[in-house]
Amino acid sequence: MRRFIWVLIFLFLGVGVAGAATVSRVRLGVLAKRGTAIAKKKWGPLAQYLSEKTGIRVILIPLSFDGIEPAVKNRKIDYLLANPAFYVRLRQKYGIYALATMLNRRQGKALDRFGGVIFVRADSPIRDLSQLRGKKFMVVKFSSFGGAYMAFRLLLEQGINPFRELHLVEGYTHDNVVFSVLKGRVDAGTVRSDTLERMEAEGKIKMADFRVLHPVNDGFPFVHSTRLYPEWPFAALPHTSKEINLRIKKALLGLKMDHPAARAARIAGWVEPLDYTPVAECLRVVDRVRLQP
Repeated sequence: MRRFIWVLIFLFLGVGVAGAATVSRVRLGVLAKRGTAIAKKKWGPLAQYLSEKTGIRVILIPLSFDGIEPAVKNRKIDYLLANPAFYVRLRQKYGIYALATMLNRRQGKALDRFGGVIFVRADSPIRDLSQLRGKKFMVVKFSSFGGAYMAFRLLLEQGINPFRELHLVEGYTHDNVVFSVLKGRVDAGTVRSDTLERMEAEGKIKMADFRVLHPVNDGFPFVHSTRLYPEWPFAALPHTSKEINLRIKKALLGLKMDHPAARAARIAGWVEPLDYTPVAECLRVVDRVRLQP
C-alpha cells in the first residue's frame, strides 16, 4: 500500500514538472510569405533573441497562408507574426491582440508602413492599370494583404473590378509571383513593397527587368503602387500568459537595428502597436465587392 502511494506521488509530481516545463517554451507562428526556408533564415534569429531575453524558449513555426487560421483556431501556436489582414480578421474571430508593430528598414530609415506594388515585365505593352482588363494577373494569395488586397482596392478605386475583369491566379509565394511575371507566365502581378528590392539584393532578379504600374512618388523608399498601411504586428493569442507577454513585448521594443536578429530580418526594430483601422477599412471595401454573388 505504501509503495502504491509513493507511485501515485511520483506520477503526480511528474505531471506537475511536465506542466511547468510547457510554460518554459512558447510557439511563434510566422507567415512564410516567401517560403519556409527564407522564413527560418529571416526570423530564426529573432526567436533566439526572444529566448535569450525572456528566459523562455521560443520555437519558430513557419506557416503557409492557408495554415495561419487553423494554427490560431486550434492553439497550435501562442504568438503570431503575419500580415495585418490576418491580424484584423483573427482579432475579431479569436481575440488575438498586438504586442508590437514591426519597423521595416531601407537606406537606414525605419518604416512603420508598407504598400503593394503592381508590375509587369519591362518590355510589356501594358503601361496603365486600365490595360490590365482581360489579362492574367497573379496575386500571392487571395488572403495576402500586400500581395492582393492592397492592389484590389487600388483597382476598384480606378474603376476596375479585379474579380470580374481580370483573370486572377495565385502564386502562393511572393518570389513565385515575381518569377512568373519575369518568365511571361502571367501578364502582371502584385507583391508587397520591398519584395523586388530584396530579391535584387539577393541576386535573384534585376529591377530593370520590370515596370511598376501606377508608381507612387511620396518619398517612401520602396517602389509601390498603392497607399501605405501599418506594418506587420506581433500578436499574442488570448490563452497566453500576461506576464510572459510583458517580457516578450519588452524584448521586442528593446531590439536595436544593429542587433544580429534585426539584421537577419532586415528590420529596424519594433514600436507600440499601431492603429489597424485603415487595414480593416481596406478589407471592408474589397470584401464588399469580392463577396457579391
